[in-house]
Amino acid sequence: MLFDLSKLPSFAREMIEGSAKWRKFFSAKPKRLLAVGADAKTIKGERMNVLTGILYLTPANGSGVNMCANAALAGCIIACLFTAGRGGMDCVAMARLRKTLFFLQYRDEFLAMLHSEIAMLQRKANKRGMLLRIRLNGTSDIRWELLGVMQAHPETSFYDYTKLANRVVPSNYDLTFSYSGLVAYQPQVMRAIKAGMRVAVVFRTRAMVEAMMAVGERFMGLELVDGDESDNRPEDPHGVVVALYAKGKAKHDDSGFVVG
Repeated sequence: MLFDLSKLPSFAREMIEGSAKWRKFFSAKPKRLLAVGADAKTIKGERMNVLTGILYLTPANGSGVNMCANAALAGCIIACLFTAGRGGMDCVAMARLRKTLFFLQYRDEFLAMLHSEIAMLQRKANKRGMLLRIRLNGTSDIRWELLGVMQAHPETSFYDYTKLANRVVPSNYDLTFSYSGLVAYQPQVMRAIKAGMRVAVVFRTRAMVEAMMAVGERFMGLELVDGDESDNRPEDPHGVVVALYAKGKAKHDDSGFVVG
C-alpha cells in the first residue's frame, strides 16, 4: 500500500488490510481534497452568493496523530461532528482518513494540490461573480496559518472553528471559537471571550435556543445568534454566541460539550 498504516487504531488497520477494496483504495492518493456543496448549510450559502470549499480530515487521533488540539481538554471527541450525517458512513470515513494520511505522509504534495484547488475555486467563483470561502478545518483544528496557506491566497476568504484561543492569523482568515463547558477548558473560553471572538456553542435542541432568544436571554453574558441557517460564520458579528444544534452522537453527549 502507498500509506503507512502502522499508527492507525488496530480496528481501522485491520479493516483496511482485511479488505481488497480498501487495500486498493489506500494504494492511491486522493484525486481531490476540497468538498464543494457537500452539505445543506454550504448549499444554503450558495443562495447567498457564497461558494464554499471544505476540507474534511479524520479528527482527534483517529489517524494515529492528533489533528484536533484541545479535543481531549474540551471533551468533544465523542460528540465530534465527524459522527454526524454522512461522516458516519464507512466510505466517507475512509476517504477522510486517506486525505489525513496524505497530509501527514506526503505534506509537500498535499499542499501543492491544496493550493491548486483553492486557485481553481477562486477562478470559478470570480467567473460566477461569487464570494469564495474556504474552510480547511471541517473536522480538524490545524494551524494552517503556520503553513502559509492563507498568505498564498490573499484574494480568498478563509474561515474555521477552533478550540485554540491564542491563534494569530492573517486578515483573510476568520476564526470562531468553539465552546465546551468542561471546567479544565474554561481558561480557553474566558480568553476567547476577552479577545472578543464569536463563540460557537452546541445546544441540545433548536427549541431550547428559540426559547432563550424569544426572551432575550444571554449565554455567558453574550447575545445569541442562530448559526444553523448557514455556515457563513464571517458574516456573524464578533462577541456573540453562535448557536448550533447537536447532531449525530452529539445528541446524547453528557460530557459538557453540548449545552442543555
